[in-house]
Amino acid sequence: MKRREVLKLGLAASAVGMAFQGLAYGEAKSAAGTDIDGITEDRASWVAMLDRICMPVFDALRQRRLKQRMPVEAYSGEEKHRRQTTYLEALGRGLAGMAPWLEHGATTGAEGQLREKYCDWARAAIASAVDKSSPDYMDFAGDRQTIVDTAFLSLAILRAPHELLEKLPNAVRAQLADAMRATRNMLPNYNNWLLFAAMTEACLCALGEPWDRMRVDYALREHANWYVGDGVYGDGPHFHQDYYNSFVIHSFLLTLIDAMGKQETAWGDMAAGIRERATRYSAIQERMIAPDGTYPVVGRSIAYRCGAFQALADAALRQSLPKEVSPEQVRGALTAVIRRTLTPPGTWDQNGWLRIGLAGHQPSLGEIYISTGSLYLCTAAFLPLGLPSTNRFWSAPAAKWTSAKVWSGEDLPVDHALEGRQRGD
Repeated sequence: MKRREVLKLGLAASAVGMAFQGLAYGEAKSAAGTDIDGITEDRASWVAMLDRICMPVFDALRQRRLKQRMPVEAYSGEEKHRRQTTYLEALGRGLAGMAPWLEHGATTGAEGQLREKYCDWARAAIASAVDKSSPDYMDFAGDRQTIVDTAFLSLAILRAPHELLEKLPNAVRAQLADAMRATRNMLPNYNNWLLFAAMTEACLCALGEPWDRMRVDYALREHANWYVGDGVYGDGPHFHQDYYNSFVIHSFLLTLIDAMGKQETAWGDMAAGIRERATRYSAIQERMIAPDGTYPVVGRSIAYRCGAFQALADAALRQSLPKEVSPEQVRGALTAVIRRTLTPPGTWDQNGWLRIGLAGHQPSLGEIYISTGSLYLCTAAFLPLGLPSTNRFWSAPAAKWTSAKVWSGEDLPVDHALEGRQRGD
């Protein structure tokens, strides 16, 4: 990247960081948005931060220079291995979070111009990734990790079918379908990975290609068996105390049901339960966010940062939050989390690429499978940008979220488990 571009990026990054300072309860001057235009500033800051995250990835991909430009930070000794998959991770995960904004974001003004640019860049990025003559060609069959990120790319396409599917040239669509089919030769793990295989089949269906009904059915039925209660699924036969119900399980189940629920009566019959559980889990997630925007550092993949709240962001986007959780309090909670995880010193390298960590650069928080491209799952927190600026999520006055209310002395009703509510347990 040229020095002038680096300097420009640095100035923009500094401005975005400053815009997010103080957007958490417990910080001076911002408890109810009094010193900030609680509507315009929040959305503008979100768009600016999303731009900051995604610009290096998609600017490089549109020029077919991602492999040339993107650094690969990884677990010691894993750098060479992770180069086989990290670029597809950056593409699929970055698009998965950005997709609702690409599909439904502003069409006029500065935001509209930026969105249109990213729509063009996203299609160019997909074309670059599936073209075998491209220096940024991504070998979808080269490593089992590609099962995961082919699915995140599929999730993005299903979230933005007009911009990321219908507008793709026919030749690119054919190359994309071939790339997706290549992942079938590898066996997914017996856990949330079943949803990855199913999501790829759902995308092939959307592309008008033959698809494997059994992979979708197996993922849906096994997750029904793995439900443990109160909106929470096991990650396979066992429950794991981590954020994978949010990173993957709820959002993938919801999207699968949206896309494929009408294909089989049995799948359609699962829809109400899947949606009810996702709504309950969103309530749990909202309560996990402390007044200062921090949250429990527990379980694997914590370096995905604010992506840990994809389930809450998805519920806000779908307007399926529980009645006791207002959209504006979720806006405040997510803004606080974004600030806590993306503005600490050390989060970004000098060229604007994300570095491993949760609150700054903390490479020991990265498991063996974590690399630079993995980190772009943080975009999942930005799903509500797919709502128009007139929606209550953006237009209502700033509001405290649950923990901020409780720890400031407000009196609130008690919380109840999903399955115990009728009995009053």
